[in-house]
Amino acid sequence: MKIGKINIYNILLSFLGDFSHSLKKGSTANNIVVEIIDDMGEIKGYGEGSPRPYVTGESQESATKSISHFLKKDSFPWELNDVSRIWDFVDNLPNGKEHNSAICALEMALLDALGKSQDTDIIEYFPKDFFTSTIYYGATIPLANNQRIMEVCQLIKKMRINKLRLKMGQDFKQNKEVIETVRLMFGDDYDLRVDLNGAWDHETASNHVSLINKYNVKVVEQPMIPGDPGLTEFAKIMQNYGVILMADESVCSLEDLEGIIKDGNYKMINIRLSKCGGFRRSLRIIDHLRMNGLSFQIGCQLGESGILSAAGRALSLLCRDAVYYDGSYDRFMLKENITTQDVSFGPGGEAGPLDGYGLGVKINRENLLHLSNDYPSLSISNPLS
Repeated sequence: MKIGKINIYNILLSFLGDFSHSLKKGSTANNIVVEIIDDMGEIKGYGEGSPRPYVTGESQESATKSISHFLKKDSFPWELNDVSRIWDFVDNLPNGKEHNSAICALEMALLDALGKSQDTDIIEYFPKDFFTSTIYYGATIPLANNQRIMEVCQLIKKMRINKLRLKMGQDFKQNKEVIETVRLMFGDDYDLRVDLNGAWDHETASNHVSLINKYNVKVVEQPMIPGDPGLTEFAKIMQNYGVILMADESVCSLEDLEGIIKDGNYKMINIRLSKCGGFRRSLRIIDHLRMNGLSFQIGCQLGESGILSAAGRALSLLCRDAVYYDGSYDRFMLKENITTQDVSFGPGGEAGPLDGYGLGVKINRENLLHLSNDYPSLSISNPLS
C-alpha cells in the first residue's frame, strides 16, 4: 500500500469514576492517536500513545512534534508493503525514553495499516514461541476513599477476579485502611500487588514493612523514584520476606534495564507499550529479561482507549510467560471510547484474540473527532506524491 496522509489527534478521555494514583489525580487522560490513510482513502490504520510527563517526560504537544520529525526521515515507509520496512524505520529512531509514546503510536498505526492491507492479524508479524490463545487479566484498585475502594472491590469480586493491584500513596493510615478493606472484601483469596508509583522514601517504605508482611503482599511495584539511594536496603528487606520488587517508571528502555540488572534490586519489570516505545522495543526488553532470568508483567497506562487495549491484548497473547496482565479496562473505565468494539476482558479476567485484521478493532470516527475537538492537531501528506 502507499500511504497518502497521516493525521495526529490529541484526545481527551474521561473516566467513569476516580482512578487516581500517587502521580496522577483526576478523572481524565490525554492521549494521542495516529491515523494512517492510504492514497486511495480506503485503508486506515490507527495507533495510540499515552504521553505522560512523569513517565517518559512527554506531553501531547511534544509527542506530536516528535512524530512530525520522524515522518521527515528517509527511512519512513511511505510505501508500505512488508513489515521489515516498519522495523528498519523503528530501529533507526532515537534510543532512550524521550519519544517512546510517539514511537508507540506511529509504529502501531503502521502495523494496523499493513495488517489491514494484507488481511493479516498483527500477531502474525511477530515470533510466536510464547503465544497463547487465552490470558487472564487482573484488576487495579485506585488510590481512593474507602467507599470507592469497596465499590471497586465489589465489581472485581462480581467479575471473579482475585489478582489484585492496589494503588498506595505516602499516608500510612490511608494505606492501612485500604488494604484492610481489600482483606475484608476478599478474605485470603487474593494475589496482591501494591503499586506506589515512586511515592515512598526510605523511611516511609520502612514504616510499611509490617503492613506488607501482614497482608501477604507478593509484589511491591516501583516503591521509590528511579535512583533513590534507599532502594537497595529496602530491596534486601523485601527479599528476606519473600516479596518481589517490580520496576515500572524505572525501566522505559533497554538502556534502563541494563542498569536495573546491574543493581539487582528489581526482579520483575512492568512492560507497557506506550512507556517502552511500542511492540518492537517492548519485545526486545522482554527477550532481554528472559535471557537474564527476570520476570515481567504486561501492563497498561492509566486511561487507554480501545486502540491501546487491542495492542496490549496482542502483546499479552504473545507472552504466555508473563506473570501478570493488566489492561482492557475499557467499559469499566471510559465514559466514551474510540473503538466500536468493546475490548474489555470477560468474567475471571479471561480474554483472547480479537476478530479482524490489523489490531482487530474498528474506529468510531465520530467519537474520535468529538474527543479531539473535531480536528487533527497535525495533518501531513505524502511528500512523494
